[in-house]
Amino acid sequence: MKRPQNEMKLCFPSLSENERLARVAVGGFLAQKNPRVDELSEIKTAVSEAVTNCIVHAYRDTIGTVELTAKLSGDEVYIKIKDRGCGIEDVEKAMEPLYTTLPDEERSGLGFSVMESFTDRVTVKSKPGFGTAVVLIKKLRSKI
Repeated sequence: MKRPQNEMKLCFPSLSENERLARVAVGGFLAQKNPRVDELSEIKTAVSEAVTNCIVHAYRDTIGTVELTAKLSGDEVYIKIKDRGCGIEDVEKAMEPLYTTLPDEERSGLGFSVMESFTDRVTVKSKPGFGTAVVLIKKLRSKI
């Protein structure tokens, strides 16, 4: 009999202090799979980058809701971070290393690059004026 997937959903305001909440929640959820330390660190860093993008870019001058969904199915981790903020005009351009819409601030433009380097797959869907959804997928090498 195939074991059902486990899932967690969390919604929180786009406040900078909630970036830590997202990291801790995902880390706690993934603990049931007993991931390697490096795997856990990489996933938490990718989540941190995605949530920070929501806080800094999606809801630039306002507070909105960030939705985080994490699923475990076998040895695969699926994480979706979604906002209903301003959206991204050109996703392909936004995913280029060093590209930033805030060059006058201390932004490096490496968020998507970090997400891509720490996961197996990153998918970004966005509609200007309606928000963005980032999906992170990683296969765990660890075994329970």
